[in-house]
Amino acid sequence: MRRRTVGSCIAAMLAGIAMAAAPAAMAAVTPGVQTFTEGAQCTANFIFADGSSTYVGQAAHCAGIGSANETDGCTSRSRPLGTPVTVTGASKPGTLAYSSWLAMRATGETDASACQFNDFALVELDPADAAGVDPSVPGFGGPTGVGGAGVGSTIFSYGNSSLRQGIALLSPKQGLVISVDGGGWSRSAYTVTPGVPGDSGSGFMNSAGQAVGVLSTLALLPLPLSNGVGDLSRELTYMRAHSPFSDVNLVPGTTPFNGNLVSAIIGGRSISNKLSRRAARAGVGGLLGGGL
Repeated sequence: MRRRTVGSCIAAMLAGIAMAAAPAAMAAVTPGVQTFTEGAQCTANFIFADGSSTYVGQAAHCAGIGSANETDGCTSRSRPLGTPVTVTGASKPGTLAYSSWLAMRATGETDASACQFNDFALVELDPADAAGVDPSVPGFGGPTGVGGAGVGSTIFSYGNSSLRQGIALLSPKQGLVISVDGGGWSRSAYTVTPGVPGDSGSGFMNSAGQAVGVLSTLALLPLPLSNGVGDLSRELTYMRAHSPFSDVNLVPGTTPFNGNLVSAIIGGRSISNKLSRRAARAGVGGLLGGGL
């Protein structure tokens, strides 16, 4: 996670065409699994598809090669497309297929808000792993589509950083949007518990179960321990306009959304433990990367 030192019909069709979702209890890859890009640990947000390939979303900065304080995607350095990405639960490495940071540099983006907050990437799964994917967010279910969240809105997330030492009770999170920033490109939010290093890239949903954003930063000022959440709708719109991925859409969850934190903790406990064990067996449970 980067540190800021200063203060749907188509998707439903894709769910059936691009991937045959595994039952949630048996799925090997879901939102919330850990990803490792050259050792940098992040958390997958949601599942995406385009009719031929299946992707997990992560933050673009997860492939960054600069310091943790480099937050401008138009100037920060990144590993190239094609970089192998280890996805917990997948039998083979995925591939970095899209990065908003690389797309903005290639197009010469000058919008300061986009440069600061557009932090989204796609990791293409190997076809052998597509059948083992369930797009449901552990504990909460959903997402139900893509939406927004204004100031004061309740939001839900699932983080799976190894810093939690496999404590499943700490993975499901609920919080509030406290500001909308950058002309709508980002939201600042407080959650219980706050996002920590390794949670970077994890997804946020609103009270209707719609996917609203991607965890990008842990702020120190002016709102200590708040999280910066990039606006997923804007990030997807940018991707479709500035890359070959114009047909990529969010895949809705197969489990109905339930915005109850207690139920999410109880329901997500076994899933979180399973994911943590997989990461530990892969020998990557203690690695952290991509900054704070």
